[in-house]
Amino acid sequence: MKNITILFLLSSLLTLLSAQELKVKANSFTSDQNTGISVFSGNVNIIKANDELNASKVTIYVNKEKKPIKFVAVGNVSFSITSKNGGVYKGVAGKAIYLPSKKEYYFYENVHLQQLNDKKEILGDEVVLKTTDGKAYAKGLNKEPVIMIFNIDEGKK
Repeated sequence: MKNITILFLLSSLLTLLSAQELKVKANSFTSDQNTGISVFSGNVNIIKANDELNASKVTIYVNKEKKPIKFVAVGNVSFSITSKNGGVYKGVAGKAIYLPSKKEYYFYENVHLQQLNDKKEILGDEVVLKTTDGKAYAKGLNKEPVIMIFNIDEGKK
């Protein structure tokens, strides 16, 4: 019965996420249909199209229409994301929040974000990635600055 409930909830999530398949793997799963909160714990792996998110725990919030409105990942977060314009981003963070309606990711705590196409890196404590336009914003905390690393090809002289 538990497996049937999990399959039903996952198929509902799949249908709601822009007709793209969403595959969630975890060691355990709990859900409360009254509050619209599903919690996946232990080696969580989420794959949707070219995007992948890994964490110790992921909480998915849905609205009254059963559409996902927020994903919150905590603990050993790692990710690979492709933006609408084809930018490929990989990285790690302590916490990540994804807002499907805005297609925006918010990363917190020791964030290391790499843009693989342009060979850029951002290190900070808060990074926002807008996948619709491929823009990223970063902040450091207190005395720690944001660090941005570029590879500059100066050509041969």
